[in-house]
Amino acid sequence: MIIGIPKEIKAGEKRVAITPQGVDALVAHHHRVLVEKGAGEGSGFSDEEFQKAGAILLQDVEEIWNQADLIVKVKEPQDQEIPFLHPGKILFTYLHLAANEELTRKLLHSRIIAMGYETVQERDGSLPLLRPMSEIAGRASILAGGMCLEAKYGGRGILLCGASGVPPAKVVILGAGIVGANACKVAVGMGTRVSILDIQPERLRYLHDITQGHITTFISNRMTISEEVSEADLVIGAVLIPGAQAPKLVTRQMLKRMKPGSALVDVSVDQGGCFETTRPTTHQDPTYVEEGVVHYCVANIPGAYPRTSTLALTNATFPYILQIADHGVEKALTENEALRKGLNLIDGKIVCEGVAQSFGLPWMANPFSPRP
Repeated sequence: MIIGIPKEIKAGEKRVAITPQGVDALVAHHHRVLVEKGAGEGSGFSDEEFQKAGAILLQDVEEIWNQADLIVKVKEPQDQEIPFLHPGKILFTYLHLAANEELTRKLLHSRIIAMGYETVQERDGSLPLLRPMSEIAGRASILAGGMCLEAKYGGRGILLCGASGVPPAKVVILGAGIVGANACKVAVGMGTRVSILDIQPERLRYLHDITQGHITTFISNRMTISEEVSEADLVIGAVLIPGAQAPKLVTRQMLKRMKPGSALVDVSVDQGGCFETTRPTTHQDPTYVEEGVVHYCVANIPGAYPRTSTLALTNATFPYILQIADHGVEKALTENEALRKGLNLIDGKIVCEGVAQSFGLPWMANPFSPRP
């Protein structure tokens, strides 16, 4: 199979979809890998490293899209890339279609086979291709929140960990999944006062145990969220419903009761965000202030750490990429249940129910699911 790796062109995105080590392994299986020149520079991987691994380097990105059977990316296609999409082309990347109706309709019109990393799901409900980026985003969210509390960004001027004779900040985390758990670990490690909310008691029990009781846990409901948010210095939004829009847990009215200069970090922004006042920001212009509260809503937080993120992402995606390349997409989707759930669109039809429900569009059953 011919696999294409174009350079990411979304603003602030410096990751690349595969490492030279991943290329080497694909070439060892007799596949051709086309890599756009300069694709790995933002992550610290040179063209020479890709070439030594066996990649074919091309300057013309359109040639990569035209030649490749399978296009592997990090972020969703940008407007400049839409003309390169042709019927039957396989695209494997983070799509987050449930928060982007315009892109969904464009991809439907192109009649490509679109698979989203974020909806690949194991039987136990885990999301193996979202996990590594969720770990990084969760840990980085606390660092971003600490930045937002700096006076120069409009924050209260609070140091998260406090100082001798000065109490630490209060951090409230909404969601105890992979993002929330990793945010919790970093926040506890920094000595902050942490409250974490979730609808699953077993997740809260687990985090309470591993932090040796150094956090306060709550079953998530509207009243508790309102009370905790009003007392917070920093709120982390870490809510995820696979393939669907995130619920709006923090309303504008709740923000009005927060302390001026407090901060929100919405890690759920890729799925529409869990704050009513969320709007996507970029690494170049990451914050804005609304109702006196500093908002950090960067749509790809792991992009700030491109080398770590690229290595972690390739570790997770490579087995799936190799299965598609070795066996073809139809056989891979038929045999691999987790990968099959990653299929969002095919031949102009939506097969991911969460995406269809987000926009009230029709959907059909996954054509590769076992017949009863």
